[in-house]
Amino acid sequence: MIVAGFGFRAAATTESLRDALAITGEVDVAALATASDKAQSTAIQKLAAELSVPVIEIPAEIMASVKTTTQSAKVIEKRGTGSVAEACALIAAGTGAELKKERVVSGDRLATCAIAYGALK
Repeated sequence: MIVAGFGFRAAATTESLRDALAITGEVDVAALATASDKAQSTAIQKLAAELSVPVIEIPAEIMASVKTTTQSAKVIEKRGTGSVAEACALIAAGTGAELKKERVVSGDRLATCAIAYGALK
């Protein structure tokens, strides 16, 4: 099971998310994952519809419990984890998941994406 995890700003568009996913080089994801407070955003819902995959909501307290490869001081302060994209991808991919691609940043700098693989919970 391959999951694309996303972190993004409120101004991010579907194109921002699509660009970040394209930068990872992954073309076959089974689900998108993001923080619960972002999961209903138009941008990610539209991308999920385009890809015909679900959006998995990751609660803040669970996301904060995941150690990530990328460590952003700003994200740690706001979200309690080093990378929202990496944490969400790892959690959504399930127990024993591993990062396939560390966090990348969209060209407009509004979205990040990371790829994890594992068994879906």
